[in-house]
Amino acid sequence: MKIEDQRTVELGRLAELVDGIDVAMMTTHAEDGSMVSRPLQVLKLDAGGEFVFFTAIDSFKVAQLDEHADVNLAFSDPRRQRYVSVRGSARVDRERATVDELWTLPQRVFFPQGKDDPHLAVLRVRVRDAAYWEPVGGVVARALDFMHGLVGEEPADLGRHGILRRADARDARAGDARD
Repeated sequence: MKIEDQRTVELGRLAELVDGIDVAMMTTHAEDGSMVSRPLQVLKLDAGGEFVFFTAIDSFKVAQLDEHADVNLAFSDPRRQRYVSVRGSARVDRERATVDELWTLPQRVFFPQGKDDPHLAVLRVRVRDAAYWEPVGGVVARALDFMHGLVGEEPADLGRHGILRRADARDARAGDARD
């Protein structure tokens, strides 16, 4: 994923959290009101706080976005025990400059006619806010905290939980991993 310099501290922190996670699960609203998730390759987090993907213009998700633009993106990195949930609003465009910038040969698997495939569209998700969970300390410290939680009467301190908002640094909140 290409990550541009972010305009705010919160978006910069979000960029750090998702760096190295190339696939997000995108959840949309189905026609019957239920939720539907699917994996998408993340191509970019632009300077304006938008995640950028390629999609097929005639896909079910695009039709769902016409009805409900609100989506959730879930990022998971089990190796680093880092998890991020992003709420945002989605839109679809056909911006040729973005296609030219982000096109790679492996995209041909999904769009056989290449950059000129008539089904190719750009899907953008503008971040509203994000929640994250990540460990505190190294592997040994986390293992000790976990063991303490198993044998002790206090819940284990398994990490940090925080909320990042677009507005400004005053809105950033932190909690613990029990949330």
